[in-house]
Amino acid sequence: MSEQKSVLQPAGVAPARLSAAANAIYPLTPALWLAGQWQQSQQTFVVENPATNEVIAHVSEAGAAEVAQAIAAASQAQVQFAETPAAVRAQWLQHWYQQVLAAEQPLAALLSLEQGKPMAEAVAEIRYAAAFIQWFAEEARRSYGDVIPSPQANRRLLNIRQPVGVVAAITPWNFPAAMVTRKIAPALAAGCAVILKPSELTPLTALALADLAAKAGIPAALFQVLPGTQSALIGQLLCQSPQVQKLTFTGSTAVGKLLLRQCADTVKRVSLELGGNAPVLVFADADLPQAVAGIMAAKFRNAGQTCVCINRIYVEAAVLDEFCQLLAAQIRLLRTGPADASKAEQSGMLLGPLITPQAAARVDGLVRQALAGGARRVVGRDWSLSQDGGYYPPTLLLDVNAEMLLTQQEIFGPVAAVQSFTTEQQALELSNATQAGLAAYLYTRDPARIWRCSEALQCGMVGINETAISSEVIPFGGVKESGLGREGSGYGLAEYQQIKHLCWGISAN
Repeated sequence: MSEQKSVLQPAGVAPARLSAAANAIYPLTPALWLAGQWQQSQQTFVVENPATNEVIAHVSEAGAAEVAQAIAAASQAQVQFAETPAAVRAQWLQHWYQQVLAAEQPLAALLSLEQGKPMAEAVAEIRYAAAFIQWFAEEARRSYGDVIPSPQANRRLLNIRQPVGVVAAITPWNFPAAMVTRKIAPALAAGCAVILKPSELTPLTALALADLAAKAGIPAALFQVLPGTQSALIGQLLCQSPQVQKLTFTGSTAVGKLLLRQCADTVKRVSLELGGNAPVLVFADADLPQAVAGIMAAKFRNAGQTCVCINRIYVEAAVLDEFCQLLAAQIRLLRTGPADASKAEQSGMLLGPLITPQAAARVDGLVRQALAGGARRVVGRDWSLSQDGGYYPPTLLLDVNAEMLLTQQEIFGPVAAVQSFTTEQQALELSNATQAGLAAYLYTRDPARIWRCSEALQCGMVGINETAISSEVIPFGGVKESGLGREGSGYGLAEYQQIKHLCWGISAN
């Protein structure tokens, strides 16, 4: 999740501004939302539309000075915010939720413009993002402590929950709205001031969300946004600051490990949602049309650029041919094109571009390596940078094996790779042969097998005859090298709180 397409521009050459197309969608000066003010910096960087490679914005660039200013402002605001009643925090979030709902269409259009996903998917993401704000507005009022029965008559033992403190949040480009609200909403609900570093590839959606938060009455310096291309510098400064008490990050495993190391010196609380390599197990007794429909939705959503995308498809040998015929027929219906390709989008068959042409080239490298290793391409064609740019043709590969790189890495593109298995144990061993452990899926009608496999799969989430598992009400997260902590649900609020124990001595009558 670290594709680069941003270019620094000297100050005075290109001040922060939106293109006419972007400004018509959501008028905004793409500056830093810093200490409650829109501030332009000494440099800007460009943001491009991945569907056309046209520049849609020059955005103010955050550097070391702006990071220091943001930390100081957040630290000052945190003192008072920690004492703000939960009901007040809940009300602010509800107002923000209403603002986002009211701006659903322009937000979705802006998101589609800078990220490339079709409008139908962009609208769905805005609704998903808003759901996190509403959920945590409700959870803010239901953050309870507890009382422990004391073994001594003259003591009372209590636990209370308090905000962890200033939070640094770093979000990726593939869901530029939902990944922001999934972190910001629980932090604010818990009473934490937040500094957000959005991806430099998709900063406009984050800035628009901050604009709506300010309109909703969320006080200055509680939610700041620092866009910029100097990701390594900004991340290092946030991790090393003793004033920042928690880091939450969604992105690549390699970057997550680096941030975790940088947080060690200040012993920060850390939440990491990192890479996935999700398998799906299709057993011979499965409803094959249902399995194909679920796999299509999970594999090709956002052109395959999601962390819970199905990356490895394991099918029991007895139904392999029938399954592959059904899957191939559905993949052949997919088309690639920009978000305004209305006919394809209305039919539900549109795939947008990958985030950059370099991302498409990486996917093509995985496909070529698999073909050289004996895989068969039954749907798809050769990709060309000059002909296709960031659009990668929907592809189905058969005769894939565990030695191929696309089974060991996230494909992050519209490529379905199928392998067969003969026994349940073999399917589980193949599924668990990875250091990733975010999501897994299985299709079977056997209740006993469902239970056995769900327990045996080494991951944080399992979809059973279902692939649409993400929701604001569930604890989203993984095991092994897929991360630490959970987002969403009541567990997600606890990630931004610390428990304080009170031992209360009382005098005898």
